Amino acid sequence: MTAVEQPVFPHMFEPITIGRMEVKNRVFVPGHNTALSEKGLVSDDMIAYHEARAEAGVGMIMMEVSTVHHSYAPYGRLSVIDDACIPGLEAMAAMGRRHGCRILGQLYHPGRVSAASEDGSQMASYAPSEVPDEVYKNVPSPLSSDEIWEIVESYGAGARRMAEAGLDGIEIISSMGYLISQFLNPRLNLRTDAFGGSPENRLRFLREIIKSVRDAVGRDLTLGIRISVDEMDEEGLAPNETLAALTAMEADGGLDFFNVIASTTATYAGWLHIIPHMVMPNAYLAPLAEKVKQAVSLPVLIAGRVNQPQDIEQILDKRQADMVGLVRAHICDPDFMAKVRDGRAEDIRACIGCNQACIGHRLKGFPISCIQYPESGRERVYRKKTRVQTPLSVVVVGGGPAGMKAAAVAAERGNDVQLFEKDKRLGGQALLAQLLPDRSEFGGIVTNLEREARSHGVTIHKGVEATAAMIAEENADAVILATGALPRIPDIDGVQDGHVVDSWSVIRGEANVGASVVIWDWRCDWVGLGIAQMLAQNGCRVRLAVNGIVAGERIPSMVRDYAIGELHKLGVEIVPYVRLIGVDADSVYFQHLTSKQPVILDGVETLVSHHAPRRNAEIAGKLAQRGIRATMIGDCLNPRTAEEAVLEGLKAGMAI
Repeated sequence: MTAVEQPVFPHMFEPITIGRMEVKNRVFVPGHNTALSEKGLVSDDMIAYHEARAEAGVGMIMMEVSTVHHSYAPYGRLSVIDDACIPGLEAMAAMGRRHGCRILGQLYHPGRVSAASEDGSQMASYAPSEVPDEVYKNVPSPLSSDEIWEIVESYGAGARRMAEAGLDGIEIISSMGYLISQFLNPRLNLRTDAFGGSPENRLRFLREIIKSVRDAVGRDLTLGIRISVDEMDEEGLAPNETLAALTAMEADGGLDFFNVIASTTATYAGWLHIIPHMVMPNAYLAPLAEKVKQAVSLPVLIAGRVNQPQDIEQILDKRQADMVGLVRAHICDPDFMAKVRDGRAEDIRACIGCNQACIGHRLKGFPISCIQYPESGRERVYRKKTRVQTPLSVVVVGGGPAGMKAAAVAAERGNDVQLFEKDKRLGGQALLAQLLPDRSEFGGIVTNLEREARSHGVTIHKGVEATAAMIAEENADAVILATGALPRIPDIDGVQDGHVVDSWSVIRGEANVGASVVIWDWRCDWVGLGIAQMLAQNGCRVRLAVNGIVAGERIPSMVRDYAIGELHKLGVEIVPYVRLIGVDADSVYFQHLTSKQPVILDGVETLVSHHAPRRNAEIAGKLAQRGIRATMIGDCLNPRTAEEAVLEGLKAGMAI
């Protein structure tokens, strides 16, 4: 670098001292549950997951929450309740030292919002007072004074085990409406004893936990707290309440940093901000951190919808926070920091905030991953892509997400890959997805996958429809079919009499849609919701009839709940539990899924059908007739989502 050159992102790579711990840069991975633990212990898969990010140069990693007390010790959560946790934590700490990355553990008790289970039965929940929660429908048992002191001691015991294992620091979890914040909240803490009744008493639980931890680990180990400054709901903590607690904690002198976030898991409105999806602006919580930073002198950390280095740099440059955390950006691209450091920021695989395979997996009890980068959570199998000894010629037919991923991976491994796409643009159905309201960012999957394919040397042919004869002439060593799916109009009574159009033509703006519309949503995904929002915003009367228990049944809850809220504001009527059976000139006929009774919607000008798509697999049969074996992936195998398409592309590329 010459004297006149300046680093593009100068603040990101500045070191910082937190407590007595020096961190090599200003970027960290906040704690998030990976579902990669084994019976409450650190697993090899979990270490491999975090090592991919540490190896790329991130300064600090917060491990996921570890339970501290037997009153909440469900299957699938890390636990520091006994010494069995120490060997795994030691291995995690050693990994961090190999890469110069600081590793911090998190101490946690959810209180009334316990949601997991040991055996499928509902666990008992505990809280300061008997105040039910909205989401998990728990009616908690108020903690006795003895139980409170036992939990306080368990925080110290868990901290001692983390310190003994060699972790660089500890973060006490008071975010997302968990137990500590429940004690701070006057609407949830109705106690009249030493742990409630006044702001000072409501602070006592947190103060005693900090003291317990400090007594267990001493002053050398870095200790901080993660807290939701604004729980984003009327029942939740408000910023003025949280700031008062933080300034009091700073005056006590026991903490080294504040890691601030927003939201609560206790309410539906709060959950929208737990893992904010693509409808939320980038780095939208930075002003919240700035308020905290103006009130305290300890280092302030912030995260939430940050997926680009320029966002990080802007937050640091404005001094809104001292460190910036990225979870999903690092799930989507573990090499984020290495790419920035090496001047390749344009190669970052930007998170699109879909929440489908990260929190979407976690809510189903499966290890987290990413629809764009399914290697995440599967590092031990797919992270390292070995080069082939003898390069093969590979033909990929179809340039949607499945085809692009297959081509990119096969080429990365050293094969000679050609990709044929009949349209003039790559992307397949993702090009439709990005046209719906609040979904424009979904188009990033196309940009990212195309860049990967080109960077690995894939020869891309656009506007070329590959035929069986053409493929035969190529005489390729391997053929991968990713030809996708096509829209389907259901075969129902009266389909010729009514005005029935398919969802794809509506999204493209090609269909003539009347003023009164019924949408038939067979898939119960985000498309039916998106079309309903689009048409309602255009002034249509919209009724959304879904073949399931709720619109958006198959998508992550916070994405669904936000979309349903938007439809409510627009006056869209949602009709669940129905099966489409017929249509005529002005009515659509349904059958209730369980009662079998008719459901008739009258005054309809247009029926928009978002029905089961049909596999576009004709070319597979023609290739088979020529004796050419082909691997089918994505929707031409089974119509599903972009996640399965990209994952199968990865597997196909690795299998060659």
